[in-house]
This record gives sequence, C-alpha cells and structure tokens, in this order.
Amino acid sequence: MAHTSTAASTPANTVEFGPATGLSCRECGALYELGPIFACTECFGPLEVAYDFGEIRREDIESGPANIWRYRSLLPVPAGVTAKPNLQPGWTKLVKADRLAAELGLRSLHVKDDSGNPTHSFKDRVVAIALEAARNFGFHTLSCSSTGNLAGAVGAAAARAGLDSCVFIPADLEPAKVTMAAVYGGRLVAIDGTYDEVNRFCSELIGDELGEKWGFVNVNLRPYYAEGSKTLAYEIAEQLGWRLPDQIVIPVASGSQLTKIDKGFRELIKLGLVEERPYRIFGAQAEGCSPVSRAFKAGQDVVQPVRPDTIAKSLAIGNPADGPYVLDIARRTGGAVEDVTDEEIVDAIRLLARTEGVFAETAGGVTVGVLRKLVREGRLDPDAETVVLNTGDGLKTLDAVAEHARPTAVIRPSLDAFRAAFAN
Repeated sequence: MAHTSTAASTPANTVEFGPATGLSCRECGALYELGPIFACTECFGPLEVAYDFGEIRREDIESGPANIWRYRSLLPVPAGVTAKPNLQPGWTKLVKADRLAAELGLRSLHVKDDSGNPTHSFKDRVVAIALEAARNFGFHTLSCSSTGNLAGAVGAAAARAGLDSCVFIPADLEPAKVTMAAVYGGRLVAIDGTYDEVNRFCSELIGDELGEKWGFVNVNLRPYYAEGSKTLAYEIAEQLGWRLPDQIVIPVASGSQLTKIDKGFRELIKLGLVEERPYRIFGAQAEGCSPVSRAFKAGQDVVQPVRPDTIAKSLAIGNPADGPYVLDIARRTGGAVEDVTDEEIVDAIRLLARTEGVFAETAGGVTVGVLRKLVREGRLDPDAETVVLNTGDGLKTLDAVAEHARPTAVIRPSLDAFRAAFAN
C-alpha cells in the first residue's frame, strides 16, 4: 500500500534521488514517497530507502572519483552530486594488518581505517548523504544529536555547503570532540544528560516552529543518512578485489552502521558485483554500554535500554534504535555480539597502534578488543579472511590513553645522559 507523506516540505516529483524510488517500512513493508520522514504511520516501524538500480557494472564504479561518489548509482543522491560543494568523504585505507594478525593468531586480517575521512570519522559518509537530502527538501539548517563525531561532521559539511548548523551533544563529551564540533562556526548546544536524552529533545524540536526547515540528519533525514554506511561495505568489497570478507567486526552504537554494511553486502551480491558466499558479522560494544550484547547472550529479541558508563562515548547509546536488527543479522550470519571492558579497550588501542601504526579512538579499541576476545574464545575462525573497523581518530580521545603514552625518559641534552637513561 502506498502512502503520501504530508511531512515533505518539497513535492516528491521535484527532487532527485538517483536510483531511490521511495521509502519502505522495515516492519510492515508499507511504501511512502521520498520525504523527510523516518517512521511508518501504520506500525511506527523505521523507514529505509527503496531502489530500482538497473544494471551496474564494476568498470563504471572503478572509473569514478576516489570517494563515496564512485557509488552514486547505488545511493539516494542526484547524478550530479560530484559537482556540488561537499566534503567528498570515503575511499579510506584498507590496511593489511599482518603484524596484528600474527599477534592475535589470525591468518588474514585487514583494518578498514576510516580515520582518514575529512573530519576523521566514518560520520562524514552518512552526513554527506543526509546533506543531499537536506538540499532536496529545501532545508536551511543542518542539525543532529551526537555523541561527538557526528557533531563535527555536521558542522563541517554545513560550512562547506553554505548552510547553517545547530548540533546538540551531551555536556560530558571528550574535549577534543567538543572543540572540533565548535570550530566550524555553527551553533553547538551542550545538554546535561545522556545521548538518549539529547536525542529525545531533538525529536521534540522537530515538531516545534523553532525547528522548521531544519534537517536533523539522524532523525527526520535518517533513512537517507543511514545509507551512507553502505559505502563501507562497497569499499571493503572493491578493495579486496571485488569479494566479500569471510567475517567482519563492526562497532555498535545505534546499530545502523552494522545493518547497512549487511545491506551493502547483500546489494552487491544481488547486482552480481561480487560472488555470493557466506559471511559472518560480529557486533562490538563496550561493557559499560552493551544492551545489544546482553540481549544476544541472553537469547533475547528485545534490547533493554541501559544508562551508559564507558570511556567509549561515541558508542554510548543506551537505547539503540537498530538493536533488534543487529541481533537478527548476527544470528542470521552465524556471528555474535560481544563486549569488552574499558581496560580492554585501552589495551586494544595500544595494541593496534604498536602493531600497525593506526591510532584508533575508543570505538576502534572496542572492535579490536572484541576481535581479540572472539579469537581467544574460539568463536571467530582464525583461518578466515577477517576485517575489523576503526571508525575514528585516536586524537579525538586522547584522555583514554594519556597515562600510558608519555615520554620514555626525560634527559639532559647529552650522550652521557642518554646512555645512562637506557643503560639497562
């Protein structure tokens, strides 16, 4: 049954979303026109973008730019997106991590290092897609609720596009992320409360005249925004020589990234761009905010909200919107959802830096820590080709490792002093 959204600020036939044909409910399948809506009016389920792709060839993708727009024929964006002012994120390194693999006892390991994006996290991908939707719908202000990285990505994208921005964050975020979000000149509002409380406030603001003509990237633009995470799946497959990894470890905050990477893999298979083969998806959480991991271990389908208490603030979402879908995917693919302590997170950050020269933020410590735990417990195949995600730069979360990363020695400027310091 098709529905017409009355929430759209621009008629659907005047906007261009490339291969996207509409929005569909993930629960009941109800169809809607493309518009700034995110929930089904029939069952209140989440909406996602539906497509009619047509024929897509590898060579057409490979001839595209070295950023996510090489995949524009798979995304809800206009064909001319490359000519518009945007941050052009993506095409980050897939690091062959032989030293880390040897340390963990794995045969083949790659680190997808998304710290190389313009604002140094994967959030640039999702914001780039949301920005195009905001333009299509005539919004003048880009907004979001954020655990840190998204705030910076929205501020930067809005500045580049010439839009206003107003982002909302919990007041206790890491100082580096607060600074980065503020430097782009938009409004930055800190709220005393958890991310989930900040997000609820933004949902209320959407219905108020104060939020009129505002595009909240992870609320009323969420169906488009979430599609940006598919580009991680596309890049990993292409960088592996157009094949899917055997297993992949993905951080879980809202859970959207994991679900969209799975969607991206399935699209590549359906379009014949990669060979169909089994793959296993593992979700990674911090023990101090692990509602999805707890539900997985308990064999439950319902994710019970928690109050976050972890150094991995970028993953500190106590009521993850996509939590149930993460459980479905982990079980369907033969994967799992696991968690690690703050101490294990810090140790994993140092391990990745020491073995591969990649300085991950705390979310990367979570994925590497969970990877190590899964290998140690025999739940991840050590002989299978494995990918682990690092979604942000360690310079944003310096406090997490500061006490472990100090000068080896402080000496006078003389050879004798150097010899004395390292005599043993």
